Amino acid sequence: MLRKVSSVQDRLVLGCGNFGGVGSAPAFFGQGETREEAFALMDAAWEAGFRRFDTADAYGGGRSESWIGEWMRDRGVRPSVTTKVFHSVVGNPTDRGLAPARIRRQLAGSLERLGVERVDLYLTHEPDPDTPLEDTLGALAELRDEGLVDAFGLSNVDADETRRALELAPVAAVQNSYSLLDRDTEPVLDLPVRFQAFGPLAGGWLTGKYRRGETAPEGSRMTLRPEPYRHLEADRVHDALDRFGAEAQARGVDRATLAFAWLLSDPRVDAVVLGPRRPEHLEAALRALEHPLAPDERAALAGLFA
Repeated sequence: MLRKVSSVQDRLVLGCGNFGGVGSAPAFFGQGETREEAFALMDAAWEAGFRRFDTADAYGGGRSESWIGEWMRDRGVRPSVTTKVFHSVVGNPTDRGLAPARIRRQLAGSLERLGVERVDLYLTHEPDPDTPLEDTLGALAELRDEGLVDAFGLSNVDADETRRALELAPVAAVQNSYSLLDRDTEPVLDLPVRFQAFGPLAGGWLTGKYRRGETAPEGSRMTLRPEPYRHLEADRVHDALDRFGAEAQARGVDRATLAFAWLLSDPRVDAVVLGPRRPEHLEAALRALEHPLAPDERAALAGLFA
């Protein structure tokens, strides 16, 4: 049984991007975790203290939202739900973006699939170069004023985009990829907005899953969607990962636990979104809450990858 930790509900978010697919990629709709596997993950996360679930309208072609909604009704519980808008739910490449009318239409679909009257946090999944930011944020503010969303924010944005958005509207949160192997977003962490980190294990790279000169395990990110991680296939990265593995061993923890601890020990990180494939994958994040790192320890770990 997974042990409960008092701060789980504050710092950890269950990422549901693999429910019925692999993210928003139409090529993987219907793959990923099955409905039964998704229910088992949500059961385990809830038991462990998770009270925040993260999804998107297009994850699994709508399956992720639908299964979360079915699970909530079946279990009689209501976690805080974050969902996102930008991509097509049906894989139509022409049906995407953040135009106000489309945002309103997509939110209606999300509310129906989730079976709720409001979304707790509604994020733009990525910037839309074809829609003025003022129009997008204005539409989100209207939805908040109407009580259809409690708060809204942005995902996959840089510091300049975030600053501009903060000047225009009460943006509540930013969700970006952030880990020891992906620190490009660090300037955003110093802005006055709640920051959520996704990709905490860099697609499995920080767990030691990928070995120098060896074929990636079947079903891993490097076999399903390797493009975002191709740049990590370098000797300098493997050398850094070897040093990281030695540091984890010296501390008596596994690599994943240390990677999560590095994120969770940063006071600028509001929460970490993890996307487990099996219930036991929750354990590393739970252990990390019990292994806080001092600022100098965080800096030393970051230095391993400099």
